Amino acid sequence: MTIAIFPGSFDPITLGHQDVALRAAKVFDKVYFGVYANPNKNVMFSLDERVKFAKATFKDVDNIIVTSYDGLTVDFAKEVGASVMVRGLRVSADFEYEFDMSMMTKKLSPDLNMICFMANPEYQFLSSSLLKEIASLGGDIRPWVPDPVWKAIKKKCPKVK
Repeated sequence: MTIAIFPGSFDPITLGHQDVALRAAKVFDKVYFGVYANPNKNVMFSLDERVKFAKATFKDVDNIIVTSYDGLTVDFAKEVGASVMVRGLRVSADFEYEFDMSMMTKKLSPDLNMICFMANPEYQFLSSSLLKEIASLGGDIRPWVPDPVWKAIKKKCPKVK
């Protein structure tokens, strides 16, 4: 059985994240959707909220397990028995970042392989930070986030249409 992790802060989860996770679920026997507890960024949503959104998003997918984790991602992978780390690539800048991460991951955990899924064209421009900025300024982000996320953002950002 091949177990994969898909780690990230997911603040918030987007349809691009959902797409990568669903594609990974077709390739791997089990995918742990790992919501990182302490990202080095200002988050809009608490860890509990981010986990709740992910669980709602993947409630009908038997082989995606949503969980949170803290510490090194390679330790999370070992904890769940994963041999693969899934990442999504949108643009060339993502490749450079993920390449560096992959090289460091290999140094820390030689048996953990990184597999990158290219973003589908309709999601190549999406980023959680961009969507949070648009929402804070009153823009409509509904087309790019799962429904539970949109409802929560609407409560946090009253200007959202």
